Amino acid sequence: MKNIKHIIIVLFFLVIANSCSNYEELNTNPDAATSVSPDMLAAGVLKGAFRFWNPNPNDFTTGNLQAHHLVNQDLSGEQYYNPYPYGSFGSFQNLTDLKRMVEFSEGSVSESSYKGLALFMKAWYGFNNTISMGDIPYSEAGQAEEGNVTPKYDTQADVIAQVLEDLKAAEQFFAAGTTFSGDIMYNGDPTKWRKLCNGMQLKVIQTISKKASAAQKTRFAEIVTANNLLGSNSDNFKLTYTDYSGTNHPFYTATEARRLKDIPSKLVVDMLKKYNDRRLFYFAEPAAALISGGMQANEFSAYEGALSSLSNGVITSNNQAGNYCTINKRYGEVHAGDPMLKFTYAEQSFIIAEAIEEGWVSGGSAAAKVYYENGVKAMLDLFKSLPAASAANYAHGMAIDQTYIDNYFTGDADYAMTGTKTDREHQIWDQRYLIDFFQGNGLNYPQILRTGYPVLPLDPATSLNPEDNTLYPKRLKYPTAEITTNPGNYQAAIDSQYGGFDGINKVPWYLQ
Repeated sequence: MKNIKHIIIVLFFLVIANSCSNYEELNTNPDAATSVSPDMLAAGVLKGAFRFWNPNPNDFTTGNLQAHHLVNQDLSGEQYYNPYPYGSFGSFQNLTDLKRMVEFSEGSVSESSYKGLALFMKAWYGFNNTISMGDIPYSEAGQAEEGNVTPKYDTQADVIAQVLEDLKAAEQFFAAGTTFSGDIMYNGDPTKWRKLCNGMQLKVIQTISKKASAAQKTRFAEIVTANNLLGSNSDNFKLTYTDYSGTNHPFYTATEARRLKDIPSKLVVDMLKKYNDRRLFYFAEPAAALISGGMQANEFSAYEGALSSLSNGVITSNNQAGNYCTINKRYGEVHAGDPMLKFTYAEQSFIIAEAIEEGWVSGGSAAAKVYYENGVKAMLDLFKSLPAASAANYAHGMAIDQTYIDNYFTGDADYAMTGTKTDREHQIWDQRYLIDFFQGNGLNYPQILRTGYPVLPLDPATSLNPEDNTLYPKRLKYPTAEITTNPGNYQAAIDSQYGGFDGINKVPWYLQ
């Protein structure tokens, strides 16, 4: 068991650190770690949680398919249906390291901050796991050391309630905390972690909007009113890539032949065209056939995305003929590339804008407009501020500058004050969807399931959903190991939720 291995590793380092033999003193590498510290454990947990799971161009591309941001001519349409349709509880194994992290920080000035980090990470794991699968072990997760290797499954409603309480408690620990080491996300700044804990509570509550209680909606409004939230892009929860080996963008080193097979989807391209959004020129290279036909790389009409519901044969033929735009060259040429965004000021703004439209927060559409525009401006400013992305050769002469941002809100991009609530929410959801382009994480696929928007293309004739070719999946199956290691609780969970069938099209509580 990995938990036991973690204990053994910790004990091993402690023994080494306390050894006083002359032989070891003479043969100690001065650059090697000889003890385990809370900052080492924090850095390891954060890196494991927030770096791309397998940083290489092929797997990174696959991570962009489920939400239909991207199409790849070689990858089967099965990729839209989770070719390995199983979730994982592996993240909960980190709870042991987090427990050690807190223990090793006891008595230090940073103890409260490490306690906050431990609770935040448990909540992060729990939220993502329950949204992916449904009921999960949460209250008894990470208790293997105490002998509990068959944790019970908590209902999704109970998991969400406890996740919210853990985020609230984490915020309070950070409020009492000080700067701490080992933080690769916020450089140990507890004020930024406090904002994140509050912002994530908004996301959790809105994700369960179909089931959110009156008390949870009230809590949402109270957090917005208190306004201790992400305030700009400087508060974004992100992993920044660098030029150093091992910390590069996952698509860096992709060959030109590889890049030419990655095609922005028609859904994304048409959305950007509708808004006259210059991010299109940052995301893509123009279609070769359209350029040959006389169009220019700085024209929106020179870009055509691939319809993701087409067969791979048709997509391949069209792509080889140069009919599609392809992923921008900068993704394969720039070491650092775009940061991996986990939660942003922009997304938080769109979350609040939707909540105002739904009546959870006062202010009406005029207030929602402010949040909508702030979110859009933040994303445009992010691209404006990326040195490589702003270079003329990568942005095709259509660099995003402040003048463009100031004049963005015209035509379809102008908030639909005279339209319907649905019109305005579609604008909000479009912009939220675009945040995740080429991020490789599909973090907001559940929001598409929740809202039904944007509508993902689906053709039963080309659908490879193994259970129902008229649907996109609603969840991941439980880890196969649960069948043998925790069979009683696993069976009870699928019986109570899914009629005894652990299927990808079963609808979890939050979507019912």
